[in-house]
Amino acid sequence: MLAAANGFFERLRIRTKWTLIRQMRPYTFDEITAFLSWLFVGHLLWFLLGTTTFFSIVVLLVNTVLALIIKTEFLAGVIGNYLTKQTGIQVVFESAIVPRWKDGCITLSNVFVSRRPGNKKKASVRKGSSVTAAAAAAAALKAEEEEHARASHHEEPEDQNYTQFDVTFDTVNVTLSFARWMNGKGLLQDVEIKGVRGVLDRTHVVWDESIDPRSYKHVHEPGDFEIERFKIEDLLLTVYQPDGFRPFPVSIFSMELPQFRKQWLFYDLINANHMSGSYDNSLFTIHPKQTHGLSQAQELDDNEFPWKKMSRLRIDGLNIEHLNHGVEGPFSWIASGTVDISADLLVPTDDDSAFTQLFQQIVSSVEQTAPLAETPENNDTDTLIEPPVEKFVVLDLHCKLNDVKAAVPVFTSDLSYVNNALIRPIVAYINTRRTYIPINCRVIKRLSEFDGSWTIFDSGLMDDLSAETYEAFVRNVADEDVRRRRMRKVGLWSLQMIAQLLALAMAGNLA
Repeated sequence: MLAAANGFFERLRIRTKWTLIRQMRPYTFDEITAFLSWLFVGHLLWFLLGTTTFFSIVVLLVNTVLALIIKTEFLAGVIGNYLTKQTGIQVVFESAIVPRWKDGCITLSNVFVSRRPGNKKKASVRKGSSVTAAAAAAAALKAEEEEHARASHHEEPEDQNYTQFDVTFDTVNVTLSFARWMNGKGLLQDVEIKGVRGVLDRTHVVWDESIDPRSYKHVHEPGDFEIERFKIEDLLLTVYQPDGFRPFPVSIFSMELPQFRKQWLFYDLINANHMSGSYDNSLFTIHPKQTHGLSQAQELDDNEFPWKKMSRLRIDGLNIEHLNHGVEGPFSWIASGTVDISADLLVPTDDDSAFTQLFQQIVSSVEQTAPLAETPENNDTDTLIEPPVEKFVVLDLHCKLNDVKAAVPVFTSDLSYVNNALIRPIVAYINTRRTYIPINCRVIKRLSEFDGSWTIFDSGLMDDLSAETYEAFVRNVADEDVRRRRMRKVGLWSLQMIAQLLALAMAGNLA
């Protein structure tokens, strides 16, 4: 039949039919159904196991086919419009979305993201440069302010009490996972960001001091992102704080997180594998703690409590105005100076493997002591059931205040946990120690308190640090008083001894 076939396609049809059914007859309905099922299941497995590859081919087809018809990056516009409508954040793509087959990811280049008043009313995004997008965002903000000025008093102005920003991403590499999306963990699996520049504007942010910051915690929703690996390189932002605080730069040279979850955002940030950068030109680092003689793995194995990681946070030469602005406690009394911070963070295990091992040890010990023929009564069973073990995060804080000056606060009604009688001794102690003041304290917090927290305030860590810092100052003042009494007693005893020696010498001379 191959010899009698005419043309390439005829021979290809014969070879394909012989390979599939080993016969030269028309396909039956069952065979056609099997072929279609095989194609469907194969594509379904490809979509589930290789989500990034599947979307890469879809992106390539959409960019090549529709670009010939519409003459624009159709997919970038569709994704940008969807993000703008769902989040109220304006997204501008300067380049098309391109798959990277070598790295197994999808690349987004030159992405401009803006969150300003009026972005929710915009229904479309366009392609363009970040400079044009920034100018458009500034013009839109000015037009929005003029519109509010002309609006009548019956129209309610848009709420601007949130953090606003204009940020440009040079490169964003993402890896997708359909299985994670089916589990309610979001579509993103790995994210790598390089080259971030922009402005973070918090000048419009106001807060009610009567409201507990813990009430601002995020409530988990299905679909919140839970990224397995998050990495940032070369980030530089200019931060504008409220109440006329001077603008200052914040940069991250390199950061890698083992996981980045929306529900545990602040906890995952302090739990980074490594992070290095600068905060207002003060260098900071987060890295695994190192000790002489033992590696961290050996130290964690020798520890009785199941710690997952021991990290060290260090920041040098931080201006004290970042700590006394909008907070309560001893730091708010310090007017000038710098602080060096070194904190050791002990993070518990995320899984329950260690606790399961502990439970197995308890069961084995019970089996060794109890006879095999006996069965425990209901009351005995109840006694074996123990409440779940609470997990804690331990923070050992070591601060060194350099060349600080303090002043007695004018209003002390908000210092509920402070004894007003100790304010003046603490301020006097700070002002007399001009070189440096060491502060050592420990903060222990439940792991559940970080659930839903995005900042140091809504997690309650700032309040705990203020309280523990006050206790450390009280201990330092008490130690200083004890040292002064000891020196006074030693000085008095020395004078008595000198007087006795002089008296004995004079008596000897007279004799």
